[in-house]
Amino acid sequence: MEVIDFNKSNSILNKFVSELRDVNIQKDQMRFRRNLERIGEIMAYEVSKRLKYNTIDVTTPLGVATVNVPQEDIVLGTVFRAGLPLHTGFHNYFDHCENAFVSAYRKYLDEVNFDVHIEYLASPCLDGKTLILVDPMLATGSSMYLAYRALLSKGTPKAIHVVSAIASQHGVDYVCEHFPQENTTVWCAAIDPEINSHAYIIPGLGDAGDLCFGEK
Repeated sequence: MEVIDFNKSNSILNKFVSELRDVNIQKDQMRFRRNLERIGEIMAYEVSKRLKYNTIDVTTPLGVATVNVPQEDIVLGTVFRAGLPLHTGFHNYFDHCENAFVSAYRKYLDEVNFDVHIEYLASPCLDGKTLILVDPMLATGSSMYLAYRALLSKGTPKAIHVVSAIASQHGVDYVCEHFPQENTTVWCAAIDPEINSHAYIIPGLGDAGDLCFGEK
């Protein structure tokens, strides 16, 4: 399994990540959502480099051009609700893909402990397809894994790309332990060192869902 941390290299992606984190800039919900969307677009471009391609001929007004285009059947999956802007960024680039949606939420048992519950699933068949599963925050990794397990009820993908804007090292380690080793790639705009007692990423950015759409 390969883990890709974009924070280790210099690109415009880091600017958008810095704005997501900034406690003053993130007060603007529209800008926060748009930054997640732009991060999705940049990461979609990077993921596209790993796909398999076919060569086709395209007729222009003046002749025929030979072009390489992706050949894989892609299903773009996301976790409600915070995942929607990141999903939009990917969908802007993979505009002909199929889509899957999973509802996952934390049900707190007390002030610290919680279980993750899956309540809703809508997905096409995944057999033999490439699953790109996006969620802006990868904290413990349990929500991402349960979403993946729920999606397996719709078939077995041939390749899996797990994508997050901000991940904790704990979450990355959890995904590496629980997802298939031979066909999973983990993509993170940034990986932070820890999570706190409430399973929030430190330094992270706060609650992505609330910052996107308002407090619950």
